Amino acid sequence: MSMTAASTSTAGASFRYSKSRTGGVKPNIAAARPRSLVVVRAEAQSINPEIRKSEEKVVDSVVVAELSKPLTAYCRCWRSGTFPLCDGSHVKHNKATGDNVGPLLLKKQKE
Repeated sequence: MSMTAASTSTAGASFRYSKSRTGGVKPNIAAARPRSLVVVRAEAQSINPEIRKSEEKVVDSVVVAELSKPLTAYCRCWRSGTFPLCDGSHVKHNKATGDNVGPLLLKKQKE
């Protein structure tokens, strides 16, 4: 091993230490983490069990002064293939479950 790096093991986890530019030693925890895949499965049930159920689709808009696009839709059904952005997956979810969840719209403030 070089003078700038060392490694150690604790309870089955391996950590690699390296000297920072300022001379201190810090662990590189990201290199020691095992890579794993987390799968989140949403059951076909209502995401919005009680809020504003009298509305056909719950969509909220927020006006923001500093946005690069005039309109950005964010997913609130957790089914979007482009999460966190909305891709319209809530339409299929709403038909299958009777839910009324819709996107959160960020709108650029008109100058």
